[in-house]
Amino acid sequence: MLWSKYFIPTLKEVPAGTEAVSHQLLLRAGLVHMLTSGVYSYLPLGWKVLKRIEMIIREEMDAAGAHELLMPAIQPMDLWQQTGRDKALEEVMIRFKNKKGQSMCLGPTHEEIITDLVKSFVQSYRQLPVTLYQIQAKFRDETRPRFGVVRACEFIMKDAYSFDINIEGLQKNYDAMYGAYCRIFSRCGLKPIIAEADTGAMGGRVSHEFLVPAAIGEDKAKDESGVERQCIEVGHIFQLGTKYSESLGALFLDEQGKQNPIIMGCYGIGVSRLIATIIEVHNDEKGICWPQEIAPFTIEILPLQVKDEEVMRVARSYYDELTKRHIDVLMDDRDESAGRKFNDADLIGIPFRITIGKRGLTEGNVEIKIRASNAVEVVSRDSALERLSALVAGE
Repeated sequence: MLWSKYFIPTLKEVPAGTEAVSHQLLLRAGLVHMLTSGVYSYLPLGWKVLKRIEMIIREEMDAAGAHELLMPAIQPMDLWQQTGRDKALEEVMIRFKNKKGQSMCLGPTHEEIITDLVKSFVQSYRQLPVTLYQIQAKFRDETRPRFGVVRACEFIMKDAYSFDINIEGLQKNYDAMYGAYCRIFSRCGLKPIIAEADTGAMGGRVSHEFLVPAAIGEDKAKDESGVERQCIEVGHIFQLGTKYSESLGALFLDEQGKQNPIIMGCYGIGVSRLIATIIEVHNDEKGICWPQEIAPFTIEILPLQVKDEEVMRVARSYYDELTKRHIDVLMDDRDESAGRKFNDADLIGIPFRITIGKRGLTEGNVEIKIRASNAVEVVSRDSALERLSALVAGE
């Protein structure tokens, strides 16, 4: 991708009214745009990061035996009334009446809806266990949206739900999701503290939170050394038991022909919140330092003199060859000062950068920068591609 053909509206100054580093960098790096408090558009760079996070989640959820679906955001209130959660979540629910006068809401979560769905199709123990998940927007009327996409009114969430015939089956699914979460967060460059937690309005008997230490965290947990840390909650898993299946009549026939309520678990990840959390962990005074697997691009090519034929010939040859190797490349082909291009490169945080300039080429060299460490290597122009490929491969 050429920078001049892409949409990356970077900002030099820190936007007014932004407290969190992640919020500042999301706006300055052109990843998101605020429509109103707690409501954001994801711009092309931010959307690419979001898609990469979702890909990791899908890979790990599928590997753990879950199946993806998509449920409606518009939900009838009568399902919520049957479980009593119309009162428990009253303060954050966005409610309205449709033209028929039916009470509706924009879904803050989907336990009621998935239970009603499974109830419609599952009648026998032979159809269980099953685990279903979705990645979808949720809506909550937050009184005080904070820290950009960390606490927003519209946010993207991965929510999964397991259905079993007994507690042993639930525990097996719960353990599978626990392991999948550990892998997901590791691949996103995070090391969460995993803590037992209160089940709260979700209900159930057991739950675990996945908490990432960060200055803007609204939760607290003790790290490995016993020090209490401020943390952002990025994931939460619950053993729900029969709270929803009993309320909504989701029953199955066991081997003896007896009806029993389905045993449920639920498993959430704040997908859009993960972007901010990753930035909170991976940044420096110059900008974002994306972990490679979720970076919007893997390599940035930065030609210093775009009007110089030799500089651009070398830059284009690198671009073409790296693209052939299926490496996602961004080339800054703008006719801007070197300082502006360097600052923007550090701000958006692509993992590896190769700088090509007239002076270096006369000596047969180019520069490679590793964004995570800010280490710079001077390599020969002929060996640059192999060095970059080795870095991408982790060698």
